[in-house]
Amino acid sequence: MRYWWVNQNQTFRHEFGGGYLWSPKRNANGARNPFYESMREVAPGDLVFSFVDTRIPAIGIAQSYCWESPKPSEFGQTGQNWENVGWRVRVAFRPLDTQLRPKEHIDILRPLLPERYSPLLPNGNGLQSVYLTEVPGALAQVLLGLIGEEAWPIEIAAREVKPVPADDLDAWEAKLEQVVNVDGSIPETERIALVRARSGQGLFRDRVAQLEKRCRITGVDNPTHLVASHCKPWRDARNDERLDGENGLLLTPSIDHLFDRGFISFENTGRLIISPVAHHSSLRRMGITVDEPVNVGAFSSGQRRYLDYHRDAILLQAVRK
Repeated sequence: MRYWWVNQNQTFRHEFGGGYLWSPKRNANGARNPFYESMREVAPGDLVFSFVDTRIPAIGIAQSYCWESPKPSEFGQTGQNWENVGWRVRVAFRPLDTQLRPKEHIDILRPLLPERYSPLLPNGNGLQSVYLTEVPGALAQVLLGLIGEEAWPIEIAAREVKPVPADDLDAWEAKLEQVVNVDGSIPETERIALVRARSGQGLFRDRVAQLEKRCRITGVDNPTHLVASHCKPWRDARNDERLDGENGLLLTPSIDHLFDRGFISFENTGRLIISPVAHHSSLRRMGITVDEPVNVGAFSSGQRRYLDYHRDAILLQAVRK
């Protein structure tokens, strides 16, 4: 279990009521933001302290891993400068009767604040530049103790969480597919190819099969059991990228799932990357070797370009030091 602190002054009502956290991927200027990148590290069973207007009104239990998701429509005018696509995590929030005000206990909390990415200033005021940041276990335990008896059942419940899947990726892609289907500027044959490419079939698959002959992980080479998986996902790609054979790998369906959701990726050298939030026991059952280095072989220059995107924008993050 890891512990997180989220500042929700702008979005608490929507996130609390909807049972999720959402952040953009990057700042408005395109720069990485460590407090958005933190979303990629959250795992089911983690605890999240919600901080709003100087108080902690709720504690959340993460129910899922992070996934790509459009900005919630209910945000309305909130965050007008935020990207339209960001990160989302399902969280079950529990409201608190004892709404702790950390500033009133800052003499106890100050020595436990992290030196880097602290959610509070030394005087106890919150930092609005922080969205989601990890807090040390010692600090989390003191916060839970100050909140009192109602906090402990929440921590116990978190240890029993079973991960739930991302619940809007398919719906989001289906809406994007509808846009393609009604776009009269795209020739009919290309529209059909683009729609079929979403499921790894058709022209896109044919083009990938010119480069790839088997699943890089399992070695399966029977085309019946393989799908063409996008390195830069269909939902993120331009139309030309959606049909580019170098934007694909032939994978078995289970490996395609892991790759598409960011639980695995590849270095340009062919080295397999396993996200630290991935469930190793499940990976082993799906044919992933997790106990020793794996190299799946070289990639073309075009594939390397798309894999750069996959590592940067899809792979669930390594633990920050």
